[in-house]
Amino acid sequence: MRLGGRIDIAVGAHSAGLVPCEVIGFQGDRALAMPFGSLDGVRRGCPAYVRQDAAGAVRPTQAWLGRTVDALGRPIDGLGELPQGPAVYSLRADPPPAHARRRVGAPLDLGVRCINTFLTMCSGQRMGIFAGSGVGKSVLLSMLARYTAADVAVIGLVGERGREVQEFLQEDLGAAGLARSVVVVATSDEPVLMRRNAAYLALTLSEYFRDQGAQVLCMIDSITRFAMAQRDIGLASGEPPTAKGYTPTVFSELPRLLERAGPGTGDGSISGLFTVLVEGDDHNEPVADAVRGILDGHIVMERRIAESGRYPAINVLRSVSRTMPKACDPAWLPTVQRARRVLSTYADMEELIRLGAYRAGSSVEVDEAVALMPDLEAFLGQSKEEATSISEGYARLAAIVGAD
Repeated sequence: MRLGGRIDIAVGAHSAGLVPCEVIGFQGDRALAMPFGSLDGVRRGCPAYVRQDAAGAVRPTQAWLGRTVDALGRPIDGLGELPQGPAVYSLRADPPPAHARRRVGAPLDLGVRCINTFLTMCSGQRMGIFAGSGVGKSVLLSMLARYTAADVAVIGLVGERGREVQEFLQEDLGAAGLARSVVVVATSDEPVLMRRNAAYLALTLSEYFRDQGAQVLCMIDSITRFAMAQRDIGLASGEPPTAKGYTPTVFSELPRLLERAGPGTGDGSISGLFTVLVEGDDHNEPVADAVRGILDGHIVMERRIAESGRYPAINVLRSVSRTMPKACDPAWLPTVQRARRVLSTYADMEELIRLGAYRAGSSVEVDEAVALMPDLEAFLGQSKEEATSISEGYARLAAIVGAD
């Protein structure tokens, strides 16, 4: 028996039912296990069987596209069984060797002009979406899945409210978005192992499509709930709590999970977008700090912007893509830099402008920012039915601010 191994506990009359469990630790000569399902019917003396098969693994195929599965790879969409492929993919695979990986590729069109222009993302890049609850993360993810130029989207919904899953699939993602996606779901009421495994499975399916040569966009909502699930597992196995109760394995598992996204060793790559829930809009809490240090950029969504009615509620000035400016066409870079300066100038003077304390004519730069802000705000906002390519976004931005 090993750490991460699987056992089945027999319950019910004549041990007819099986409760799958995973070994999470050891105390002396005893193994500690946690269940993937309900413990109803489990009692002292129930027989346990060590599984010898490829537990913790799946065998995906291209036919999984358009399907919704649980954290163990079982279909939950009522569309029948999933075909099994010849290759076995471990849920806990190691990232590709750093020395064998290719560099990030060309700019990846995500269809959202705010990100395409100010925070251009490349194939194989990994970015975090940092936001509090209720600021439009799910809608933004659905837009990215529908409008991305990537070949395949893999979406992991970790710890989501059960009510919101169908809403996301039918209204936000839609039939067109689902057709080239695989959605992995573990709702908030499911055991912690299921919530943790949903993130592992999302990366595993992304690795399968990457190995087929596809450009994959992997999105997980949210990494924070993955960390919370790992914290609960660590505490149950006897680990000491550290910052905000998180156990040491949380901060060792985060890079192991996130590093699986990125360029591959062949033609395929995994571009990653991972949401991070910031409790009380605190962007410096432990998980947010750890994830920010691993990823190649961060997109900050703010409640203040959402409350003003502008969606997606992205604060461009607080967001960074670490592949910029190389990801940006040199011809467009002056336009982006000028737009950032205008936004920064207005942000510095916004309070005085709102109070009426700023007098027009006092500063040419501020007057210009005041004049351009309505058009810039309209540019940064985008309805979920609208898609804008990278070139269209740059052209529209240039029409607003010009170039230096």
